[in-house]
Amino acid sequence: MTTTREIQPWRQLAGIVQALVIIGLPFIRTGGESLLRFDVPTLQFHFFGLSLWMDEFFIVLIALIFVAFLILFITLVLGRVWCGWVCPQTVIADFTSFVEKVKNREFYHKLIACSATFMISLVVAANLIWYFVSPYEFIPRLIEGSLGKVVWSFWGIMTGILFLNFILLRQKFCATVCPYARLQSTLFDDRTLTVAFDPRRKDECIDCMACVKTCPVGIDIRDGMNGACIHCAQCVDKCAKVMEGRERKSLVGYFFGLPGQGGRLVRQNAVLLGSVTAAFLVFFMYLLITRPPVEIMVFSDYREIPRLNAKGELSNSFVLTVKNRGREDMDFVVKAGGENMTAEIIQDKILHIKAGEMKRYPVSIKIRGLDRGQPGHEIMITVEPLRGGGGMLTEKAYLIVPEDS
Repeated sequence: MTTTREIQPWRQLAGIVQALVIIGLPFIRTGGESLLRFDVPTLQFHFFGLSLWMDEFFIVLIALIFVAFLILFITLVLGRVWCGWVCPQTVIADFTSFVEKVKNREFYHKLIACSATFMISLVVAANLIWYFVSPYEFIPRLIEGSLGKVVWSFWGIMTGILFLNFILLRQKFCATVCPYARLQSTLFDDRTLTVAFDPRRKDECIDCMACVKTCPVGIDIRDGMNGACIHCAQCVDKCAKVMEGRERKSLVGYFFGLPGQGGRLVRQNAVLLGSVTAAFLVFFMYLLITRPPVEIMVFSDYREIPRLNAKGELSNSFVLTVKNRGREDMDFVVKAGGENMTAEIIQDKILHIKAGEMKRYPVSIKIRGLDRGQPGHEIMITVEPLRGGGGMLTEKAYLIVPEDS
C-alpha cells in the first residue's frame, strides 16, 4: 500500500503560525513602543525597536521596494505559494470553511455560521487598527466607550467589508478581484513551481471528479494551467486518497514547470531578480545601521551682531537644532573648535532633550587665535551624548568676522 503524506495539515499549521504572528505583533513592545506600528498623530513608524520619523520615510520606501522585488522573486521561483499558504484571504477563508458546509443545512446552522464569521471579521478588523492604534490604548478606550468617531467608523466599515467578503466571495476573491493573481501569470516561466495534473498519466485517471469537487475556486485541474488556481493543493490530497487504494501516487502534484517539461531550476531571470532583491535588502540594512539616533543642524543667528574686541577675540552666535530620534531622554554636551583657533561656548553647554523631541538652542561662541588674513573661516560645532546613545555628531558652521571699528 502506498503511504500518502497529506499537504493540508502543513497548510493549516502555516495558517495558524501566520495568524499568531499577525495578531501578536501589535502586543509585543520594545522600548515602550509596539514592535511594528505606524502612529498617525506623531507620524512615526515604529519598526522593531526603531522609530522612523516622516523625514526618514525614504528608508521605508527602500523597504517597500525590497518587499516588492521579494514578492516578484518568490512568485517567479515558487509560483502562487503566497496565495495558497500564507495569504490572509486564504487563511481566513480556511478558518471559516464552515460557511461552505452549512449552505444546504437549516437556517439556525447558517445563523451560527454567519455569527461566527462576523466575530472573526470583528477581530480581524480590530487587528488591522492595532497597527495604527496600540491595542494597549485601543482596548481600554473600547471598554470606556471613548474610541472616537474615526476609529469606530473605520472598525465598522472594515468589519462589514470583511464579513461580506468571507460570506459571499471567499476564495472567489482571488480569481476575480485580487490584482496580484492577475500579475502572477506574467511572471511564470518554464521552471516556476506549480500545482498541475500530470498529462503523462492521464490514462490512470478514473474520472472520480474528487479534484474538481474539492477545489475552492471550482476549476478542473486536469484542463491545464488556470489563472484562478490558488495552489492550495486540496486537489493533490484528494487525488492521493483516491489513488492510494490503487497503490499509486497522486496524479496531481507540485512540479517545477509543467510535468515532463521545463528547463533549468537556476536560470538567468531568477538569478538577476534575486540579485536585485538582495541588493535592496543590503541597502535597507545599511540605512538602518548607519541611521544616526540624533540629528543636528546649525544656523547663524543674525539677531546677534558678531563682535571683535580689542584682544582680537571674536564672538559669533548660532542657533543649534537638535532632534532626539531615540525613545529615551538624552543629555548632550556642546563643544566647538576649529583649525589653529580656540573656541569656547559662552553659556550653558549641557542640553536635555526628551525622547522624540526637537529643540532649538542659542549658542554663543568666543574664538581666540583667529587668523583674520585667511578667507572663509570655519568652525566645527559638536554635540556628544553624555551617556551612550551613539557617537558624537559634528556640524560645520561659518564665522562672520566684522571689520575693525
